[in-house]
Amino acid sequence: MSISDLLESTPAGDADKPQSLTIRRPDDWHVHVRDGAMMKAVLPFTAAQFARGIIMPNLTPPVTTATAASAYRDRIRAALPAGSDFEPLMTCYLTDSTSPDEIERGYREGIWLAAKLYPAGATTNAHHGVTNIPALAPVFERMERIGMAVLVHGESTDPAVDIFDREAVFMERSMLPLLNAHPGLKVVVEHATTAETLDLVRAHAGRAACTITAHHLVINRTSIFQGGLRPHLYCLPVAKRERHRLALRKAAASGEACFMLGTDTAPHPRAAKQAECCSAGIFSGATALQTYVQVFDEEGALDRFEAFASLNGARFHGLEPNAGTVTLVRKPSQAMAAVAVEGDEVVVFEGGKTLPWSIAN
Repeated sequence: MSISDLLESTPAGDADKPQSLTIRRPDDWHVHVRDGAMMKAVLPFTAAQFARGIIMPNLTPPVTTATAASAYRDRIRAALPAGSDFEPLMTCYLTDSTSPDEIERGYREGIWLAAKLYPAGATTNAHHGVTNIPALAPVFERMERIGMAVLVHGESTDPAVDIFDREAVFMERSMLPLLNAHPGLKVVVEHATTAETLDLVRAHAGRAACTITAHHLVINRTSIFQGGLRPHLYCLPVAKRERHRLALRKAAASGEACFMLGTDTAPHPRAAKQAECCSAGIFSGATALQTYVQVFDEEGALDRFEAFASLNGARFHGLEPNAGTVTLVRKPSQAMAAVAVEGDEVVVFEGGKTLPWSIAN
């Protein structure tokens, strides 16, 4: 199924503004494609918009070995639409027992690009994650030596910490000590949600970076409760106050090399979202580029969108930018509301709304 099958075009926008934007093919530096039927349903959307994507390893069981990562990559490639050249970039799920030798083997053999650090219990399928970050020093030392990046879900799991403070507490108690203990380690703070996290990344730019999601540029914590509880806007880290949303928009649109596109698109069936215990995650895979470019347009920064979407992440990870281009057009379109999956459906972020921008066919 193509994006053109899912968007119904409507008349073009204001004639006095740029009517199109062509950039190098972009990458998504934080993607959940799941597995099985769910993967087959959602993967085509990411593959239609992005040339490459860093694939999260929090399956059940998690992807903790190079062999498991290679097999998962094979399943992703087999599920791609015919003719797609999307490249999945694999990651290793760090645990308390991760071996430095296994980390290096997978990296040297080109099986994975980075390792993912989930504090144990921090988010979906993170219960196998790390319980003692300093104890993984041998792993981080090996990653420093070989130039491999660690991608960090930056939230404290201390039950005494307010959910809206979990990121800030993690940055103080865990991230700064990690950066100080391993000055050669490349670190990506995933899905930043606070102004203070952005400042921390700026202070360590060059060896630190962060991904910024589309949804955190659009919603704040009030959005989750407008007109009632909105489970499809619940994610981890949870959206924060309006001042943080505005800071994220300014950072993404700034052109600074330490900020990169990472959707954290995370599909769950409607039944799992509209449940007594709502699953954390927002599925933005079908509307990501249209949402990002709308934000850059509103910020008066269309000329800096290519750096954020197509250049910064590749340079940080030591990869060449993609060949080819994608064109976005100022042409309003109606986004599909949901994606069918095995008798259920996944609700699309901004689904059912008229989006000001479209992806040219």
